[in-house]
Order: sequence, then C-alpha cells, then structure tokens
Amino acid sequence: MKFVCEKEKLMIGLNTVSRSSVSRTTTPILDGILINVTNENIILTTNDSEIGMECKIEYIEALETGKTVVDCKMFCDIIRKLPNGEITIYVNDKNLLVIECEGSIYKLSTLNANEFPLLPTINVEKSVSVSSKILKELIKKTIFAISMEENRPVFTGSLFEVKENLLNVVSVDGFRLALRKALVTDASEDFSAIVPGKYLNEIVKNLQEADDLVKIGTAKNQALFELPNCKIVTRLLEGEFLNYNNVIPKDKETRIKVNKNSLQGAIERASIFSITAAEKEKKYPIKMFVTLGSLIISCTSQIGDAKEEVIVETSGKELEIGFNPKYMLDALKVIDDEEVYLDFGSNISPCIIRSVVDDTYTYMVLPVRLKE
Repeated sequence: MKFVCEKEKLMIGLNTVSRSSVSRTTTPILDGILINVTNENIILTTNDSEIGMECKIEYIEALETGKTVVDCKMFCDIIRKLPNGEITIYVNDKNLLVIECEGSIYKLSTLNANEFPLLPTINVEKSVSVSSKILKELIKKTIFAISMEENRPVFTGSLFEVKENLLNVVSVDGFRLALRKALVTDASEDFSAIVPGKYLNEIVKNLQEADDLVKIGTAKNQALFELPNCKIVTRLLEGEFLNYNNVIPKDKETRIKVNKNSLQGAIERASIFSITAAEKEKKYPIKMFVTLGSLIISCTSQIGDAKEEVIVETSGKELEIGFNPKYMLDALKVIDDEEVYLDFGSNISPCIIRSVVDDTYTYMVLPVRLKE
C-alpha cells in the first residue's frame, strides 16, 4: 500500500470518520482506522460496533493498492501537525505505516486489516431523502431535549418519524419536548426510528449547510445516513417512544404573542437569581405573570430578587405560572423567528411555544409549582 495525498483532503476525511473512534473499548482494533487504497480512491473507515463511518477521498497518486489499520487518534494527530502540502504514506517491509512530508518521517505499528469489522451491509427497507441543511437544523434544534437518564433508554434518542410527506424529529426528557418538521417528497413509505443522541452529535458534525441530499434508511435495528462521499451506520434504540401528539395540549386558555429576543433577554437576566453561588445545588424558578398587554417575569432567592416586564399581545385569562428558566431558554435559543406564541392552559399545564407564521416547530415545557 502506497499513496500520495494532499494534507487538506486527508484531514477532511479524517475529521469525518475520527469522531466515531474514541477510546471506549478494550479491543485495540476498534480504536483503529482502516485505510484502504483502491484504484479509484482512499476509503477511510472507523467502527466501534455501535456506530461506523466511512469516507472516500481522492489521492494525487496511488502507487500501490492495499489496506491496513493504525491507531486512529495517533494517525490523526500526526497528520494534523504536519505542514500543508503533499504527504506520502506507505507500509514498509517491516509492516510499519510510514508517513513522509517534507523533512518529517513518522512510523506507526499496524494491525491486521482483515480483522477490522467492516460496516454492515444494510438492506434498506424504508428510506427518505432530505437536504443536508434541513437535516442539520432538525437535529440541532431538537437534540437539547434528549434525556440524559439511562433508566429510560428510549428517551436518550430522537424519534425520526416520516408521516404524510413530513419528516418529524422529536426529543423528550420528561420535562420538555422539542418537535421540528420538514416537508419531504420521496419517502418510500411512512416509518419511524429512534436514533441515539450520542450518535446524532456525530452525524450533525458531518452535515453541511448545503442542499446536498442525505438519504436516511432503516432496516431492523440499524439506520444508514448516506452523505456525499460519506456514510454513517448506527444502531437504533428499541422500545415505544412517547405518543407526542397525545401529550401536546390542543386547547389553551391564555395566549401571548411576544418578541422572541425580548422574552429571551428578560428570562436570561431574571434567571441570574435562579442559581446563587452560596446555593449551587438549589435552583429557584422564574415566575411569569400574564396580564393584559404585559408579561411580568420575576425570580426571588435568598440574595435578592429580579423583575422584568415585557410588552406582549394577550388573549384569554390572566395567569401566574413558574418554570425552570433553563428549559425555557433552551427552546427560545434555537428559534429564529422574530415573534412567537406562548400558549397556556392552567398554572399546572405545560407551556407550548409555537411559530407565529407556520407549524414547523413546537416546544413544550412543563411548569414547576410555585410556593405560596
């Protein structure tokens, strides 16, 4: 195996696949990267048996085809620190991987490429295609609501649901819910799958702000994300996801229309008193009082209190309700709209945050009980 490649191109490929190869296994080859030089391209592969990534890159010259496995982190660190330009890489007669660039020469021990677990071949049963830009937005603007509690494994992932030409991505952690929708046109049929959040973090890092199509396919307990020159295979979570349509309230007794940035700023300022230095473990809620044309946000703790007033359009009843400010802010921070609706039932019902202009997103935050 021997090839010459530009450092920049090689780093693009390594940055794509190396994120899935981290030291979380006692099997050395799973911490490795498979380098396969063919007549057409270089194929870089990492696979830890739960998530696998494959990326194809072009070389300047392939002097000898072949494949080998080296420690992924070490290989990436060496390539990253080399000067820009052409890099020659080959396996010598002592079965060491040699890396040459200008005056630099590095040698790495190799592992048997035949023992490396190749990505599984997925016979896709159901699929949908969506632009890279839209998919990235759907994931980034819902992933914050994924549960960190392993005692409910099904909530540690996001639901991907294709239904009636819509791709819905839903995350829930028991305290809030995040839902984003996007129109799709080439779904094979309706389906749903729960993708683990830790793998979505890896996937979203490889999505570009572009209109390139990403194909999402599922089969049994695995999902395949096919990107240009790259594919990612992950396992799926098994279990029954929350029937989110049934838990999002349909009725409201109070609605406010508010400038999103004004609301976000007021909550951020008031929540300074939510956690104090003297009581790091204790969290104080913010209180919202909805009245005609006004939303008063306050927070009181042992060191003081804060009060903010935001001008709103109000319809329905007056209401006093409490929230964990972090949950409200997490939702507001991923909304780009200038104005939003906040819908309330009673002071023990969830707050629903919706778009003023369309129905592409819904965020639900459960209230906290206020002390008398």
